[in-house]
Amino acid sequence: MIIRTVTEEHYEDSLDLSSFAFQMSMTNEERATRRSQFHPEEKWGAFEEDKLLAQLTLLPLSVYINGKKFAMGGLAGVSTWPEYRRQGLVSQLLCHSLETMRQAGQTISMLHPFEFSFYRRFGWELYTEYRKYMIPSALMPRRQLTSGTIERLTVPDPDLLAAVYEPYAARYNGTLSRSREWWTNRIFVRKKGQVALYRAENGEAQGYVLYDVKDMKMTVNELVYWNEEARRTLWTFLSNHDSMAKETVVWAPSDDDLPYLLDNPRIQQELIPYFMARIVDAEAFISQYTFTSTGCAHEWTIQLTDPHALWNEGTFAIRVEADGRAEVQRLSTAHPQTDAENQLQCDIQTLTAMLLGYKRPTRLHQVGRLTGKASAIQHLERIIPIAQTFLYDFF
Repeated sequence: MIIRTVTEEHYEDSLDLSSFAFQMSMTNEERATRRSQFHPEEKWGAFEEDKLLAQLTLLPLSVYINGKKFAMGGLAGVSTWPEYRRQGLVSQLLCHSLETMRQAGQTISMLHPFEFSFYRRFGWELYTEYRKYMIPSALMPRRQLTSGTIERLTVPDPDLLAAVYEPYAARYNGTLSRSREWWTNRIFVRKKGQVALYRAENGEAQGYVLYDVKDMKMTVNELVYWNEEARRTLWTFLSNHDSMAKETVVWAPSDDDLPYLLDNPRIQQELIPYFMARIVDAEAFISQYTFTSTGCAHEWTIQLTDPHALWNEGTFAIRVEADGRAEVQRLSTAHPQTDAENQLQCDIQTLTAMLLGYKRPTRLHQVGRLTGKASAIQHLERIIPIAQTFLYDFF
């Protein structure tokens, strides 16, 4: 068995496997569209005598972490023919993808799991949920007089929407920085319907909503805003659809506080685990990471375990400068110890959840995922920024 990229020669084999595994039925036109968007360098397959047995897609993407863009490898389309399952093919593909991402400078990876426990075995960890609201029309937010205007876009403008989306996305950890191609081939294809733009009194675009109304149900796929005025105006606009929709379904960040702002907060809501993330190269990731500026330097060590990416195994000395910049040095296996007071131990999943801001050091210590002295845990609490994770995308 060999692992290599899926070339044009095996494109139809790859599409057939994807169609079978994900139970998709595509027209000839849809197949042609897929082919026009095919990038052989992104598709990896496990082959035996030139036969495709299993595959995955590795997307070169960027995500925001503490307001800064990180190169990210997005894993998608992991699939195997049933007769070749449980033979370790996906395991080998995943380990190969980690090597590939590391070489490409992608220090973090993300995926949407079919089963969380499976990908946890390979170092990925849950990093975000989303909140889903089901709101009867009678309980929608009260209409308010606001400044600014709503402009309906009959033809979606990716550049205009990106100018609103990117600053919003930078407020969260784990959100995609979207390319123009991503808007055109992903967002406008998956999230069909209406696009409404909010402009402030000075004419600046400061919010938008992507939504659809069908069979008396309104689905809000994205609600993006820079400030409270934009939020109120967009919600007033949505509430004005009361004659068309008996119920509104909304996807929002897990820290969204809409129920608190409603006259009657007794709406149905769910908190749904969504995407997983994994630090690919701990040393490079921490070197790029922006810690909280405390006005003085901090030093600590971490003993990391990562059996599927051995370059992450070992003890690292980390110095965080007064301005939040970090320097990382791998310590010799013969002399791994430094100051025991500031030494911590964890696996790659815990490090990922902690540095993305999904879980705080104190909580990870309480549940036994992060070990070390209490003083070292409090040290991390001071220098790891408090952040909220979120993702509006799917791949």
